[in-house]
Amino acid sequence: MQLRVFIPKTAFCCLLLFSFTNPTNAQFLKKLGKVAEKAAERTVERRVDREVSKKTDEALDDVLEPGTKAPNPETNPPITQEGNTSPNENTSAGTNHSSSEVNEGSKTLKFYTNYEFVAGDRVLLYDDFSVDNVGDFPAKWNTNGSGEVVTFNDSPDKWLKLSHRTTFIPELPGTLPKDFTIEFDMITSGLDRNTSINSRLTLLLDDNNSFKHGANYAEMGIPLAQHSDAGIYVNNRINNENTIRNFVMKDVRNEVLQLSHVAVAVNGTRYRMWMNERKLVDLPRFIGSGLIKHVKFILHNVNSENKDQPIFITNIKVAEGGEDLRSKLLKEGKFSTTGILFDSGSDKIKPESYGTLKKIADALQQESGINVRIIGHTDADGSDVTNLELSKKRAASVKQTLSNDFGISESRLQIDGKGEAEPVGDNSSAAGKAQNRRVEFVKF
Repeated sequence: MQLRVFIPKTAFCCLLLFSFTNPTNAQFLKKLGKVAEKAAERTVERRVDREVSKKTDEALDDVLEPGTKAPNPETNPPITQEGNTSPNENTSAGTNHSSSEVNEGSKTLKFYTNYEFVAGDRVLLYDDFSVDNVGDFPAKWNTNGSGEVVTFNDSPDKWLKLSHRTTFIPELPGTLPKDFTIEFDMITSGLDRNTSINSRLTLLLDDNNSFKHGANYAEMGIPLAQHSDAGIYVNNRINNENTIRNFVMKDVRNEVLQLSHVAVAVNGTRYRMWMNERKLVDLPRFIGSGLIKHVKFILHNVNSENKDQPIFITNIKVAEGGEDLRSKLLKEGKFSTTGILFDSGSDKIKPESYGTLKKIADALQQESGINVRIIGHTDADGSDVTNLELSKKRAASVKQTLSNDFGISESRLQIDGKGEAEPVGDNSSAAGKAQNRRVEFVKF
């Protein structure tokens, strides 16, 4: 017996239907929308089936497929010359976007209680391709192949469509520091049981910005195959010596079929990686400390053009890891963070902000005598009046969350908002805007 769950089609249509704006791809849009809707329904069904009928599934696995307990992922909606698939995501308030908002309804903040990722506090690079023309390769990236910026439906948000056997290198303003974080959103289409076991999207941290691996690098490959658990590929080289080469067996087949947020934290030699709420990699000595300088993306063994299995990324954010929040509060009496994220034009906190909020709550709990004023800041998009009001609402939302979810007394928290009045970055650039969208905590 199979438990069926029917999700309202209008909800999925609002979030999933998208298509290329290029007129030559006009037919690309209609067909894929319906396919995406069905794929989303199948994804939810699979998850509910696994939870409700887990024991039955295990018994059937023993009978029908002895020796394996892997899920049975279905085909991801394919890209054809008459369709496309992508989320309709808000990006102006931050870089993160939960896959739950696409396929499973809104996840609450509490869903992310195991999510310990905390974004760096100084944005080095942020690119949502907002300044690039659709159909062009992004101006602030380099490549040894091809790729193009695309948009979907009526959304202004833009994505970079990656090409097979191609390296993509964003231009950093300098080199990577000792401690940093990397985040990006990704979505796929057309993946199925015939997708190569060797297909993966690789995040490469390297000592150079050329198209060749250097003497010092660390790479992590997200598997895209669907017929079996291929494992997350981890491989490094420190001073020309390979110390780790392995496959971390964490099944991400369902994650790569939907919109996913990938986050990486590097602290000295330690390397950690999350997809949405799950921590998948934690290697204490994976990085040659001080030797890694640049970021690269590489798509392996996915023939996007001929097999209709395109991969898209956006909201790429690289930030320098800062001093411990508690230490900054004690030493300087204030700190700010870009790690608390909101829906676009809203005071609703994104659940991926949990790790940052928990760090702040921990600091306040350790220093019970400290009271703070929470100050919201925005970028310069929109009117002054609207941004000022929005910044105050966001500060109030943070106060409520710290009180309700983390037990911080409201008497210790005040709120204020500055709107766009106190920028710390250039509002003419995506990175500057990302730096300006922040929440500040000041001791009083």
